[in-house]
Amino acid sequence: MALQNDYQDVLDVAKSVGAKIETREENGKLVIKGAVDHAFDRDRMWDQIKAKHPKWNDEVMVMLTVTHAEPYGVYTVKSGDTLSKLARDIYGDMKLYTKIFEANKDQLKDPDHIKVGQVLKLPPKTIANKA
Repeated sequence: MALQNDYQDVLDVAKSVGAKIETREENGKLVIKGAVDHAFDRDRMWDQIKAKHPKWNDEVMVMLTVTHAEPYGVYTVKSGDTLSKLARDIYGDMKLYTKIFEANKDQLKDPDHIKVGQVLKLPPKTIANKA
């Protein structure tokens, strides 16, 4: 149970992204096994692990199945969001906002006009990074 307590922040991220997981401690490691809807959800869990836990490689084993191959993920717009802010946060480059816009042309007419509550599709990192 000690490792579950140490990695509670990761389990909280898992809950926030809707991951369906089981956890157990086995041979000195925390085993996290289950499924997430999108690769973006899986990556957010890994980002949390790597950012906060320097000994993660010795302490945790993650086995997650990604349910949907496309899109890379979905994001619900919050107050203060812009496509360039999302591109910076997700892809590391705010200029890639055009890739998010292109993936959502079915609901966006102008990249400068997104609405709180709108659910945007996120293109795969491999496509987004081919700027």
